[in-house]
Amino acid sequence: MSRAPRVVVLDYGSGNVRSAVRALAAQGAEVTLSADPVLVQEADGLVVPGVGAFAAAMQQLRDCGADRLIERRLAGGGPVLGICVGMQIMFSEGREHGIFSEGLAQWPGSVTRLAADVLPHMGWNTVTPAQDSRLFAGIADERFYFVHSYGVTQWHFDPLPGLHAPLVTWGEHGGQRFIAAVENGPLSATQFHPEKSGEAGGKLLRNWLDSLPRNDREAGSASLRGMSGTQC
Repeated sequence: MSRAPRVVVLDYGSGNVRSAVRALAAQGAEVTLSADPVLVQEADGLVVPGVGAFAAAMQQLRDCGADRLIERRLAGGGPVLGICVGMQIMFSEGREHGIFSEGLAQWPGSVTRLAADVLPHMGWNTVTPAQDSRLFAGIADERFYFVHSYGVTQWHFDPLPGLHAPLVTWGEHGGQRFIAAVENGPLSATQFHPEKSGEAGGKLLRNWLDSLPRNDREAGSASLRGMSGTQC
């Protein structure tokens, strides 16, 4: 029998981390809340949560070097899951409240205010999953919980020859289409909150956990099990 996946929820000062920890643990993961570089690198999966403004999240990441931890992990092919603002910062830039901020630029795109009469987009909504999506396997027709006023409304990404194109899932609010999720090699992300999306969200997290390769190396001299979180 394979062991439980070891997951680190990145602790960089953003809110909403405890609910993500609980939701992942409920799906059978061994979860550590931490920004320790060794733990982040050695985990089977890294979750990057986020709430609030794009600029504030990026500043928090940079203040403790967590932006470099994410980039280093992705460069080595380590799976990462971004949630809400944790998805938005994976794009090139954010433009909120007249403030321009550079993102991690894993994908091209600008996070801007949605053109909808009612904002924020708050509550349950369906999405249109990409064909062959692994995240949405078995839950393509379910509803997920959103709370946001900003998003990415256009997708322009040309993969290198021989590589698979990213899988893009779309949502809609007030007649405005926006990216609801992306699956791109080791990097996946959702605009909605799977940890607040009931059984459907739990199934999505389980799908992601099931996709993780098991890293049998120990983080330093101890495994992730039972280790206390390290905050930025």
